[in-house]
Amino acid sequence: MQPPALFFETTARDLRCQARAGRVATKNGAFDTPAFMPVGTAGTVKALTPEQLGQAGAQVILANTYHLFLRPGTGVIGKFGSLHRFMAWDKPILTDSGGFQIFSLRSNARVREDGVRFRSHLDGSTFDLTPADVVDIQNVLDSDIQMALDHFAPHPASRAQDEKALRLTSAWAARARERFAATNRRNSQFAIVQGGLHEDLRERSLRELVAMGFEGYAVGGLSVGESTADFQRILRPLAPELPAGKPRYLMGSGTPEDILFAVESGMDMFDCVMPSRNARNGTLFSSRGKIRIKNEKYKADAQPLDAECSCYTCRHFSRAYLRHLFISREILASILNTIHNIHFYLDFMAKIRYAIHSREFIEFKEKFLALYKGD
Repeated sequence: MQPPALFFETTARDLRCQARAGRVATKNGAFDTPAFMPVGTAGTVKALTPEQLGQAGAQVILANTYHLFLRPGTGVIGKFGSLHRFMAWDKPILTDSGGFQIFSLRSNARVREDGVRFRSHLDGSTFDLTPADVVDIQNVLDSDIQMALDHFAPHPASRAQDEKALRLTSAWAARARERFAATNRRNSQFAIVQGGLHEDLRERSLRELVAMGFEGYAVGGLSVGESTADFQRILRPLAPELPAGKPRYLMGSGTPEDILFAVESGMDMFDCVMPSRNARNGTLFSSRGKIRIKNEKYKADAQPLDAECSCYTCRHFSRAYLRHLFISREILASILNTIHNIHFYLDFMAKIRYAIHSREFIEFKEKFLALYKGD
């Protein structure tokens, strides 16, 4: 097997906590950490072109194996050689495995020892996905970072449910790792730590997965309905136990507050649909908190959305105009709102990285949270 095309180095630390900055190099380029990955589930970040994504500062994006497998299918993408070429994105791509779809589409999914049987949410057809199948699909996509198929129980779950999910996740990870090694490709594979809200199960999952020697490790099964206290209770001790020489990825947690806590705990990579989905629903992020642009008070507001933001939207348009577009259901509302929200998140991560390099992360976090109030 060739050495995988991923290299991670830590470039700075704030020694008063676990926060660290670094750089992940892949065969399709590098990205700086802490990093936020805009979510392009079906090979597109909704309402944005790849050029606009790059202009916003995106260095890496996420796409979803399950959705791309269903439509347009591996036969189509395979003709282009990679998802990169298919969607005209020349920077790194991470692909989720479909584990979250087992959770979110569970009425259409049946978990078995060897994998999962899905009923397509598009046409009702049934198909099976094993851990090896998921590796094969991701190889067709040629994603730089590929997630091993995992499973987690819906919240709230019993300890027995979480133990079963952990057992399946470890067994599937071993099969995925075996298949990945056999394909001898220059990509990288991450495993996903499960265990619900039980500290000992999380530690067990971590030990079992680290023994398999993946290129990076993720924490899954959080931000699915648990309290903030439980989220922090699980993540705070777990994050520093993930291998220090490899990237650490917190899946699906996307509020600025959660990202700051996770960075302080030692995490490197993040994704969430929140900035793009909220943009389409008229909830916009700013340095002073969330703005619900449909509110009447913005009807004649001539201010930019965020005076501290340098994105295209804030440089050219007023809150009044953005409200008018949203109330009128104009397509441009989704475009301008998404440009801003994605820029906000990526600029937020750039400021976090700068604060870590300056040894001022704690001060940045406290100042940000003091101002971040919103409507």
